[in-house]
Amino acid sequence: MKAPLIILDTPALYYRAFYALPDTIRSPEGFPVNAVRGVLDTIAQLAESWSSTRIVATMDADWRPAFRTAIVPEYKEQRILDHEAGTETPPDLAAQLPLLRSSLIAAGIPIAEVAGTEADDVIASFIAGTDEPVVIVSPDRDLLALLDDAGRATVSRPKKGGVWEQVRARDLPELYGVASGTAYRALAALRGDPSDGLPGVPGIGEKTAAKLVDGYGSLDGVIAAAEAGEKDHGLSPKRRESILVHAEAVRRQHQVMTAVDDLEIGEFLAAVAASEQNRDAATLRELAGTHGFERSAERLIAVLSPTPTAEAPLASIAAPTTSGAAAEATGELFAPPEPTLPDRGWTRSPVWGFDLETTGTDPHTARIVTASLCEFRDGVETSRLEWLADPGVEIPRAAAEVHGITTEHARTHGRPLADVVGEVLEWFARIRDSGGLIVGHNIVFDLTILEVESQRLGTPTHAAQVCPPVIDTFVIDKHVDPYRRGSRVLTALAEHWSVALDNAHDATADAVAAVEIALRIAAAHPETIGSLAAGELHEAQVGWKREQSASFEAYLRRKRGDDSITVSREWPFETPHLPD
Repeated sequence: MKAPLIILDTPALYYRAFYALPDTIRSPEGFPVNAVRGVLDTIAQLAESWSSTRIVATMDADWRPAFRTAIVPEYKEQRILDHEAGTETPPDLAAQLPLLRSSLIAAGIPIAEVAGTEADDVIASFIAGTDEPVVIVSPDRDLLALLDDAGRATVSRPKKGGVWEQVRARDLPELYGVASGTAYRALAALRGDPSDGLPGVPGIGEKTAAKLVDGYGSLDGVIAAAEAGEKDHGLSPKRRESILVHAEAVRRQHQVMTAVDDLEIGEFLAAVAASEQNRDAATLRELAGTHGFERSAERLIAVLSPTPTAEAPLASIAAPTTSGAAAEATGELFAPPEPTLPDRGWTRSPVWGFDLETTGTDPHTARIVTASLCEFRDGVETSRLEWLADPGVEIPRAAAEVHGITTEHARTHGRPLADVVGEVLEWFARIRDSGGLIVGHNIVFDLTILEVESQRLGTPTHAAQVCPPVIDTFVIDKHVDPYRRGSRVLTALAEHWSVALDNAHDATADAVAAVEIALRIAAAHPETIGSLAAGELHEAQVGWKREQSASFEAYLRRKRGDDSITVSREWPFETPHLPD
């Protein structure tokens, strides 16, 4: 079966990434790249999930087309930030858009835009102009109106905790109470869309609109029923009066909501067909290296690359990657891997990196600010989940200086801490039930915080109850090389094991680095680390941690002359010390 065509509602995705990810994600020179990183990560995740590299990025050539403002002058007017320039785009986002376009082009993802139209119009034209399955990627509910009765179209919408909801025409009755995409557009016109400056009919919300459209068949049918004095399907006298007063305005709004579907898309389809030949990994790596989003670029390159061979399965953990010039010289689009993992053991399971950034350094009192889970399969990162929480307390300046998240940012953009903790625990249970494991550096810190939070918040399950097998890079590194001098913090281990860590104290960067370090240790020590099953390695680390802590305790007592010093032997959780 032919892989589906993935159609990106790119403006909706880059706005979502811009506001969801911290504005502290910047290049070494301070250039913002949070939107670029978020969009590239999303594309990589979707390409993996749908097993498709047939991707096109639609754009707004005009976000307020003249043909729409001629019908409804107020269309999106309230969004304008700069009336002189006529733009809604914040400066830090606008600065990233040329870089995003260049990155997409280098990845071989064609950009589809048509003068005087919005991305929605281009997407509608793809659906009308092809007879193949398509996946529309957008958080915008307006695009549900494009779902076709033939079932070729799916709208993929981001939900909480990195989950994607797939909506098809057959799902609309259960989700929204209407029978088709066309009926959904009528519902939307009655309900209105204040974010687009389209008020709808006062007094009619989504559920009432759904009853009316389902009962009378269409927007014209609802208006005709109001004119005839009908009483069914929730059409009360007050609603009839409101519909009649606003009938013409709602018809115009419905017209504005209707996407143009006859644009010429042939050149875009041809570009999709040629996308593999147009991929330029050297340029994408150069852009990423300059602007500090190497991990996102490498993840996308790995997903878009041809299926790895048995001799070269680990594209994402090559030690020094081939430079752009060298790749061009050898004719290779994607650099070959270096380490070879054991053909058995925990590395063949789903491996998830886990990390938290918090309000402090005491795992019994700190609150969670950000969380990340990053999935690897056969050594290649395939998906990632990221959370930003409002911890409910002030984030100390010292903590904010470490991870870049201020109290104001967390309160404005973060989600309730209880929701974040609950979703992380749900993912822990899924990972455990699917035979996966989690990897982190000095992970007893992160897991103890998660356990303390789950107990303090009273979640239905606690972290210790749903935790998968654990690998701690601090423990296994010290076991395989106990006498190496120097620090064993994550940045030091990354340097020792030749793993890039460009954004330390970012939860995702730290989680990814921990997995890559663990995989390198497994490749270097296949018999003692790499070939063990996840459960075996977990149990072994319990003993190793006990021995390491006892040794460190003895060292501290000798050095300080104080026999009262104790070092916890507990792993991977410390017993929570909850306040009374």
